[in-house]
Amino acid sequence: MTEIESKHGIVSRQPYELYMSMVDLQNFQRMLPEDKRGMIQASYDTLTATVQGFNIGVKVHQRVPYSRIELVDYGAPFAFHIAIHFEPAAEDAFKTDFWIKAEADLNLMMKMMLSGKIKEALDKVVDGLVDASNGKMPEGFDPNMWPGNV
Repeated sequence: MTEIESKHGIVSRQPYELYMSMVDLQNFQRMLPEDKRGMIQASYDTLTATVQGFNIGVKVHQRVPYSRIELVDYGAPFAFHIAIHFEPAAEDAFKTDFWIKAEADLNLMMKMMLSGKIKEALDKVVDGLVDASNGKMPEGFDPNMWPGNV
């Protein structure tokens, strides 16, 4: 298994707030720009999408309240496991140390082609969440669609 871990980011929200916004996979679909929502199907426990011609899906494997959500492949072309971590930040318990760890069953060629891109994507998610928690919204993101504001 290839292990890829994102950078850590300090999010200006408490761990339970982040956990609760991500515990329902339908919330990921709701946060997308309107023109991208049709590419994803989601339920409370599953999320599927077509990305560059590949059908990729995840399903919840385990929820550890307020600290971790684990996802596994669900109809993907290779096996993988993703752990999303929410820990109280060392310097401020009202903030969250957020990071993502992925393990994927990639052959050597796929590892060389994809591991850097996966790391970059995971880091981008962390950066985006840190920015959003500090009031800097990504282009095309409607903050009124954030779970709790709907």
